[in-house]
Parts: sequence; structure tokens; C-alpha cells
Amino acid sequence: MQPIRVHRGKAVVLDRVNVDTDQIIPKQFLKRVERTGFGQFLFYDWRFLTNGEENPTFELNQPEAEGASILFSHTNFGCGSSREHAPWALYDYGIKVIIAPSFADIFYNNCVKNGLLPIVISADETNEWMRLVNEGTRDVTVDLLNQKISCKGMETSFHIDSYWRDMLVNGWDEISLTLKYEEQIRDYEEMQQGKTL
Repeated sequence: MQPIRVHRGKAVVLDRVNVDTDQIIPKQFLKRVERTGFGQFLFYDWRFLTNGEENPTFELNQPEAEGASILFSHTNFGCGSSREHAPWALYDYGIKVIIAPSFADIFYNNCVKNGLLPIVISADETNEWMRLVNEGTRDVTVDLLNQKISCKGMETSFHIDSYWRDMLVNGWDEISLTLKYEEQIRDYEEMQQGKTL
């Protein structure tokens, strides 16, 4: 995974509550076996009309949202089924940070395990950030090292579990974390082999 320490990017607002995983990546697109290529299907039923053309009213289809990597949304983001494809689709689309008052637990864990940073701040703070972004403050800095979100004139602190913070800051997934102990694992296996001889 790519480490996340300080991320500077363009912000976009998805002004909806209870964004479920079937809206993030509809079930008909779950047949792919690799982790990449899902971004083209992100929010498919919202992004596209039934004739296949882009929905001109959808937030991510607006010109100012092009290239956005920070997504602000409302409570219970990522609810619904536990598909890991949802963070894959967001990441593949270009979203690296999601900021909301709350996330579904399984979705949150899937995000941090796949290098996507979910940040919880209060509903009031979220609303204030959404207002700023909608008024044109698009360039936002997310400092995971110091746990702050900032732009010109505003700064908000956030909390993240130290385990997940370390994983994201170092770009570790659970496999790479295990491999840190490769030498000890090998020594243990050799010791066990010696006992069975």
C-alpha cells in the first residue's frame, strides 16, 4: 500500500446520508477478480442515466469535482453489505480520504486495510467543511501524522486508532505487518522441525 502521511488534494461533497455499499459499487460489477478497474463503476446508478450518459446533477460529475481525492459525506457512510470492493472502487477512482461523522464498522475496517483513510469528525464540523467546499474552498490538507484537516482559515483535529494510523503512515497491510517478523517465524519453524526429527 502507498503510505499516507500528509495528503493535499481537491475536496468534493457528497451531500447524502446512509451511502450504502451497493450505491458505492453496485452488485453487477463484483465479478472482477482483481482489485483494480472498479473506479469506472463507482456510484454507477447515481453517476449515469439509464441511457448511459453522465447524470448532470450528480455531485461527482460537476466540473469542480474533477480530480477530487478527498470526499466529505454524512453519517453512516458505507452501510449495507460488507463488500471489500467498495473501498477498492473509491480508491481506484482517485478518492484517498473520506471524511464523515460516522462510518459502518466493516466498511471502515475495509478502508484502512486497503490504504484508504476514513476520518470521523462531528456532524457540525462536517457541515462546516461542506459549506466551505461548496463555497469554493477545494484545496484541503489532511495531515495524518498530526491528525489535522486544514485549509486557509480552518483547522479540525481528528482521532484515529494508533494501530490503524501506524499501518497507513507506513503503508503496511496485514501481510507486510506479518513479514516484519519473517526472521522470527523462520527461526520458530526451524525449531519445530528440529523437535520432530
